[in-house]
Amino acid sequence: MDQKNLDLKFGEYKLENTQGLARAGTLKTHRGEIKTPVFMPVGTRATVKSLTNETLERAGAQVILGNTYHLTLRPGEELIEDVGGLHSFMNWKKPILTDSGGFQVFSLSSLRRITEAGVEFKSHIDGAKCFIGPKESMQIQMKLGSDIIMAFDECPPYPCSNDELQSAMDRTHRWLKICKEEMTRKESLLFGIVQGGLSFEHRKASIEQVTSIDLPGYAFGGFSVGEPMKMMYELLPKISPLMPKNKPRYLMGVGKPIDLLMSVDAGIDMFDCVMPTRVGRNGKLYTHNGEINIKRAQYKKDLRPIDENCSCYTCKNHSRAYLRHLFQSGEILSAVLLSTHNIHFYLDLLNEFRDVILNKEWDSYKAYKLTQLVSVDA
Repeated sequence: MDQKNLDLKFGEYKLENTQGLARAGTLKTHRGEIKTPVFMPVGTRATVKSLTNETLERAGAQVILGNTYHLTLRPGEELIEDVGGLHSFMNWKKPILTDSGGFQVFSLSSLRRITEAGVEFKSHIDGAKCFIGPKESMQIQMKLGSDIIMAFDECPPYPCSNDELQSAMDRTHRWLKICKEEMTRKESLLFGIVQGGLSFEHRKASIEQVTSIDLPGYAFGGFSVGEPMKMMYELLPKISPLMPKNKPRYLMGVGKPIDLLMSVDAGIDMFDCVMPTRVGRNGKLYTHNGEINIKRAQYKKDLRPIDENCSCYTCKNHSRAYLRHLFQSGEILSAVLLSTHNIHFYLDLLNEFRDVILNKEWDSYKAYKLTQLVSVDA
């Protein structure tokens, strides 16, 4: 991938090339440039599960995620601030984006109560009460020292009524104004979040309101919450062009490799998802020829690497047979090696997307790649 530095100002996003709706660009943060399209590994509790920072750097990670809700519960933002911030705490020198805690409004629905002021959570750890509103979310994230801070939002479930959708969307917009007022850390970039479910009209209205506040970037929240992915594929190309052209577009919590392909084709620049490490720990691997379930007996004596076109540590050093043995034996090394490959595959895939867009070869590439990414058990 082209890593040439551009003469960008802090917070500036430069669009370098497009083909159709697909985009390649660069965002300037306090800790360096982020080349897009980009996949951001998820380090919810200040760690990408089973992977060292060195592994992530070798794989080409440009930016990783942390989570406001989880980090405020344990170890607490005050402790992290006292040791110099999240970068110092986990010894990660590149950019960090922190989610605001808004997704937990959806995922922990049985443990929370929403009010206009914010959300009262019952800790999933010990049941203790924890309150996060737009003001609190900004204060926590600023203490963490995040490079990209996400606005606090209400993420509605799928399905939900139009009234519920409208209520969550309107509250998200009101909270964004508070987030903008509270976010005073000059080294951080605040991104707003567009809600609206699977309704074009709601999404359009939300885009108009959220982007009326000038911010360095904007995200689509409320996808990958149980809806058929085909519905997301149909909606994204309609709403993505309504976003500001000169600002990065972040699709939160998505997804499988084919979801990334379809979303880049729809004009999305930034992605995150726990999937590569989560499914890796459970034996699923992504390759340039489709998916592999390493648990299958057919790999018991298979001495090939996971993917002969992959340069990750796992593929360069270990066979499918050995990886199946580790998984079947419940060895910790299984999670390490399988997650290493999947993260490397995701990052390589997005680098490949970028190169193709820069070279104006996206249309033919997309058609070819679709046939690869839907194959199973290569």
